[in-house]
Amino acid sequence: MKIENKSYYTDKIRAIDAKVEAIKIAFSPMTFQAIRALIELGLLQMISDSEDEGITIKGLSEKSGISEYGVGVLVEMALGMGVVKFNEKEAENGTEKIVLGKIGWFLLEDDCTRVNFNFTNDICYKGAFNLLESVKNGKPEGLRQFGDKWTTVYEALSTLPEREKKSWFEFDHFYSDVAFPEALPIVYAKKPKKLFDIGGNTAKWAIASCKHDSDVNVTIVDLPGQTKVAEENAKKAGFSDRISFVSGNVLDETTRLPEGADAVWMSQFLDCFSLKQITKILTKIHDSVDEKCDVWVLEPLWDMQKFEGESYALQATSLYFTCIANGNSKMYRFGELVEAIERAGFKLETAHHNLGTNFYSLLNFKKA
Repeated sequence: MKIENKSYYTDKIRAIDAKVEAIKIAFSPMTFQAIRALIELGLLQMISDSEDEGITIKGLSEKSGISEYGVGVLVEMALGMGVVKFNEKEAENGTEKIVLGKIGWFLLEDDCTRVNFNFTNDICYKGAFNLLESVKNGKPEGLRQFGDKWTTVYEALSTLPEREKKSWFEFDHFYSDVAFPEALPIVYAKKPKKLFDIGGNTAKWAIASCKHDSDVNVTIVDLPGQTKVAEENAKKAGFSDRISFVSGNVLDETTRLPEGADAVWMSQFLDCFSLKQITKILTKIHDSVDEKCDVWVLEPLWDMQKFEGESYALQATSLYFTCIANGNSKMYRFGELVEAIERAGFKLETAHHNLGTNFYSLLNFKKA
């Protein structure tokens, strides 16, 4: 399937501009940390608070208690990145005052950028050094930063430090939760009484389902660490009588999926597995459901995004899967994901694209 974004097929950038982009890539680890420092030291917020007038490097130094040297090197890098700008009117008067640029505004105020930034820093940054090793070995070698006893990040989630855990779950929920309001009426238009949520994580979808439809009962299938958290959340939400749990590794040969579902739901779950593993999981589902059961898959597909930034973020997320999460999965294209599912004996019935602000795709399958 051809991708609509024509930039993937052409190379029209001028040579001088291409060199600038190459230089940005060459220094990107340090420039990322420069912005992190500006944010965590409060300097970028101080520049924002100065509004259109701006603030000098000396002023930033006095307000923050950071040396003029330290403030200076960070601000100069931010100028090179377009994160901040000089106030042109003040410069004409001989005063160099710094104002926030549009890129800086997004770094401070845009939830998508903030979530991606924190996730990259707290989960991916250190482990990214092992990307080469991960690609060669087919294992998430960067996961060692969190300990040496884990084979996937999902096993380690419950033991992560609080800051890292917060960044991981904010990233995970940000991308899937925003599509829930549009997905709920589509899924529950068929009035399923029993829905199995495979990879239910913290019970966000299960709780949303119970709020949306008073007749549905949800069974969450996930790893023991996740079902424990999900059970606590379901109880807090008042739905412990309608949300039940099956703990286990869906890839384990001994794990059997429950039967009797009217619908099976998987939200941002299949991107955690390789294409072969996806077919294996769907084969298990195929064996446990009948021809009337609807299988729903909610995924962000990088070739179905409206804007370049969203596609870029998903392509970058694939690198996280390679070196941190599991070493063998990624964010998929529409065609390859559908093909992997259909190999298990399913047929795509409908595809709803561009759900939520992150442009999710909701795919509906039934037994072929």
